[in-house]
Amino acid sequence: MDALHLTYGHFATVNAAVSDIDGIFADEIAARGRGAAGRVVRVLDIGTGGADLPRALLDRAARAGIALEVVAIDPDPRAIGWARTQALPPGLDLREATTADLLAAGERFDVVLSNHVVHHLDARELGMLFADSEALLAPGGVAVHHDLARSRLGYVGYDLGMRVLYPTLFRGSFLHVDGLISIRRSHTPRELRHALPPGWSVRHYRVPWRLLIRHERPHE
Repeated sequence: MDALHLTYGHFATVNAAVSDIDGIFADEIAARGRGAAGRVVRVLDIGTGGADLPRALLDRAARAGIALEVVAIDPDPRAIGWARTQALPPGLDLREATTADLLAAGERFDVVLSNHVVHHLDARELGMLFADSEALLAPGGVAVHHDLARSRLGYVGYDLGMRVLYPTLFRGSFLHVDGLISIRRSHTPRELRHALPPGWSVRHYRVPWRLLIRHERPHE
């Protein structure tokens, strides 16, 4: 197995430790699913990679008795190809696609989200992400983009953690080097506020080294 496949395989472990998946589920999905008998909450995961986040959210929804459908997209055929080699839980729709493809098809979602995607984008791509996220929301929907916040604490903590764990758990993957590059490329809240369209907000999410970028579409 090559380094890229190893990296996809380890994303679930890393995200379980740093991404607060329980918080994402409770804040954005559970509130929309409870008390709505027969209603399916429809979620879009942009830049899904190995699709570990959708699988984790579907697992939590099943245990909570919430009907959830997740469309997980990535334009990289390597990512979707690897994700399709893993068990496909009910409710997960993997697509090699872009947000533009979904807009052209007239798709709409209750929750549009991404995790660790924002820092990969240049200014033009970031503007497209925000515009497409808004356009893909159903009335009353929410767009939530979680990402790293650039900080010395986050960089040093990740580096030290990987120096301990990489030789035994993550050897052969890109997680150590690419993780440090990602932290260096990430933003601060102040930097992102200048790039946000009206109606969007950004703040630290629970810990100083994570960001939440959020937009809600009103009910119509």
